Amino acid sequence: MSIVQKIPCTIVTGFLGAGKTTLVRHVMERAEGRRLAILVNEFGDVGFDGSFLAACGIAGCGEDQIVELPNGCICCTVADDFVPALNQLLERAEPPEHILIETSGLALPKPLVQAFQWPAIRSRVTVDGVVAVVDGPGVASGAFAEDPAALAAQRESDRSVDHDNPLEEVFEDQLLCADLVVLNKADLLDGGTLARVRAEIERQLPRAVKVVETAHGAIDPRVLLGLGAAAEDDLDARPSHHGEGEDHDHDDFETVALAIRPAVTAGDLAARVERAAETPGVLRIKGFAEIEGKPMRLVVQGVGRRIAHHFDRPWKPAEPRDGRLVVIGLRGFDQGAVAAALAG
Repeated sequence: MSIVQKIPCTIVTGFLGAGKTTLVRHVMERAEGRRLAILVNEFGDVGFDGSFLAACGIAGCGEDQIVELPNGCICCTVADDFVPALNQLLERAEPPEHILIETSGLALPKPLVQAFQWPAIRSRVTVDGVVAVVDGPGVASGAFAEDPAALAAQRESDRSVDHDNPLEEVFEDQLLCADLVVLNKADLLDGGTLARVRAEIERQLPRAVKVVETAHGAIDPRVLLGLGAAAEDDLDARPSHHGEGEDHDHDDFETVALAIRPAVTAGDLAARVERAAETPGVLRIKGFAEIEGKPMRLVVQGVGRRIAHHFDRPWKPAEPRDGRLVVIGLRGFDQGAVAAALAG
């Protein structure tokens, strides 16, 4: 009797702007001929991360290797979206040797891991590991807690403390499910701040989990792939703020896609994005835009007031040069103010 070898899946989770997509790109760059596939989940109706990956120019990282699940949270649409997408990958003539699943920055990983217990999936794939990518400067600034010091004191006295801050709840659930934590953007922190952030992360972990410091998401795939966690068999060791069967809604968040006219310079557009990001409640801005007289597409990404941009690829001959930015924020943020700031 032959034993069917399960295909390993790595779930890459992490809050908005932590650097998940950049990390996945680094893994693809160093695949060394290994047949990888990527399943990308977007929160919002405009695909960004899948397009960003497909445009990277890396051998084996084209549209055939990438499956997008836009307009929803993967942890909320397991039956309708995730399972069919996974089956689509598994039923290929040459199925992937390893699957990377990049969740939305607002997704909870545990419901996704639970889906791997379904009989139709369990016999064919396994969760090799859950990797939580953490935005080091974001943690250092207290972005996930109104009062980090007070929170730490509360946690020492009561590990089951409830959270009024929805950002913190999502962030902590991602850490609580992790088999590996990637502390990204470590190069932006001084030694003392980095040690404080690392201590804060380790304080929240429910078990011994390795924390790896990175810059720009650069990490050796051998550190990420091959963890052998079989996380679907280890759910009890992965606590969550959401009980089994409890719905995880995103009523605290909303997203809008805004058209962007061509900019004179990349710096001009970045300045407009920075002004838009100052709008209270805005969490993340990302997308593509045209720069006048430039043959290449500009990628713009912003977390808080940290704005980054670069040209990723030439515009295709028949491709509409319609610039568009996706803005994700707390429900009720002033979309008019954001649109006005982006319009310049």
